[in-house]
Amino acid sequence: MLEADNLECVRGDRRLFKGVGFRLEAGELLFLQGRNGAGKTSLLRMLIGLLPPEAGVIRWRGEAIKVLADEFRADLCYLGHQNAIKEELTPLENLVAAARLAEEELSQDDALDALEQVGLAGREDLACKYLSQGQKRRVALARLVKEKRPLWVLDEPFVALDVAAVAWLAGLIGAHLQRGGLAVMTTHQAVDIPAGAVKELRLGA
Repeated sequence: MLEADNLECVRGDRRLFKGVGFRLEAGELLFLQGRNGAGKTSLLRMLIGLLPPEAGVIRWRGEAIKVLADEFRADLCYLGHQNAIKEELTPLENLVAAARLAEEELSQDDALDALEQVGLAGREDLACKYLSQGQKRRVALARLVKEKRPLWVLDEPFVALDVAAVAWLAGLIGAHLQRGGLAVMTTHQAVDIPAGAVKELRLGA
């Protein structure tokens, strides 16, 4: 269970939001909405422990995430708006390196399978600097194929994807929810996630 209670965010001399709260249970998805500058990315950064709230508390399984620290991060998968890949590495090298940084086991066969699922078969050994923006996004998304951590926080995961890739990713998120996972996501696109209860939180309303 992920719970936010009375969160407030101040950046510089500007308050982006205050009094924000929600409760997310296993199998549930939270769509985070709001205009540009409303604080969506700031709230996501709070939820993953990178940005301390001005006020309020975030709890994971009933305990404050700042107390849980590494225990919380071990249950978290964060995919940011930026792809966070190294341009000089291949898709395969990027995927294996990301797994090592996360201290997760990922065999080469599993990595190749993940890249095939995101439509990068035949490009596994091509440096990412030669890929299109959509293909680079797929490299980043390949991390989710074998991801088993219960909490996914996704910042604009559908950006630069074609219709088929959007449908594939929606199905992957739905499968995660069906397994009892939780997800918090921002998106500017109307996407139908095929499983799990969906909640909405609008900032700046």
